[in-house]
Amino acid sequence: MLYTMMQVCRETGMAYEALKFYCNEGLVPNVKRDSRNRRVFDGHDVKWIQDLVCLKKCGMSIQEMKDYLALCLQGPSTIPQRKVMLAAKQEALRASIRELEESVAYIDWKQGFYDEVLSGKRPYVSNLIPGGSLKTD
Repeated sequence: MLYTMMQVCRETGMAYEALKFYCNEGLVPNVKRDSRNRRVFDGHDVKWIQDLVCLKKCGMSIQEMKDYLALCLQGPSTIPQRKVMLAAKQEALRASIRELEESVAYIDWKQGFYDEVLSGKRPYVSNLIPGGSLKTD
């Protein structure tokens, strides 16, 4: 089965212009054309485009995706290099998750502080209002 650009966009969640850009950048190898010279994709292409969507979400730049693709096209001998690339992205994602968890913890704490102020359990103090000691704002 062959898919049109719009079908691939629906299948992968990728915007039409993004898919067109990825194709023009050579990130989708072996793109086929129909009798009207429109791009068409097979199931392997769709799976690869889904992989590209994921790699983008992982923080890979276009150049990094091109480098990864070049390694993939060389076959299994480049698997160790691909694993190194993915491990670096994985660690960066884990660091981002830790930062986000710290941010969520801060907001949880701040919401609790505000709840206590609003319920009268704690007086409101602020670092932003002059004339006070170190406060919690």
